[in-house]
Amino acid sequence: MKRLAGVLAGALTGAFVLAGGAVEARPLRVMALDQCADQYVLALRPDAELALSPRADDPDAWMRDAAAGHRRVRPTLEAAIAFRPDVVVRYWGGEPRLLARLEASGVQVVTITDANTFRGIENNIDAVSQGLGVPERGEALAARMAATLRQAAPGPAGPRPSALYLTAGGFTAGKGTLVDAILGAAGFANAAAGPWFAPVSVERIALYPPALFVLGFFDQVRADWRGPGRHPVVQGAARGRVVARLPAAALTCPAWFAADAAALLKTLR
Repeated sequence: MKRLAGVLAGALTGAFVLAGGAVEARPLRVMALDQCADQYVLALRPDAELALSPRADDPDAWMRDAAAGHRRVRPTLEAAIAFRPDVVVRYWGGEPRLLARLEASGVQVVTITDANTFRGIENNIDAVSQGLGVPERGEALAARMAATLRQAAPGPAGPRPSALYLTAGGFTAGKGTLVDAILGAAGFANAAAGPWFAPVSVERIALYPPALFVLGFFDQVRADWRGPGRHPVVQGAARGRVVARLPAAALTCPAWFAADAAALLKTLR
């Protein structure tokens, strides 16, 4: 196994050295290591030669339609050797061995951070667009997100309705999460008692039903189909109190379309 890893590492280094003199003679090659990275590269460099992750066109991918026609590769060292990327974009994807070999070979690796604010998302857009050599496209995408947030912003100051975010799996999201930022951008107070992500029991909802619900990931009918969020008691408590059902595609990645989720909440208020 060690011998194979050494052979592959040498091949990868040699491939990138050979490719170095021809970078300008071919389109930029960009490899995305996970579904979140797919969204960024499709939005910012659709004109590049892309190698997307196997989940690029899954139902919970925001840019799934744009993924059509692009190659899909597994995030492995072997795939990187074959594709010879100039830039690699990742959120969580890529094992340490692959990332270390990419960086040692001079390939630029851009990492999307786990942003929990819209300012953090702006930083992600800037980092990826700079890494892909299109800062002006990043500025335009950030401006579009800002415009969407202005549309989602509540009107004149007044009481902020309280809403509980709930997933089909029975989890909520409190302070320190992007969901909390989405709720706040649309003028809602977060009804979650604690910070971060936490389970919500069926019993608690039955005894202390929140005034309003914001449901997330319920469009994934095969996911958590027996989860607490789908329990008949919870569904009964939520009846007539659901502000919005946010699609999974708007929630799976710390990206500009979190503003679209906020706009959806504002529209349905």
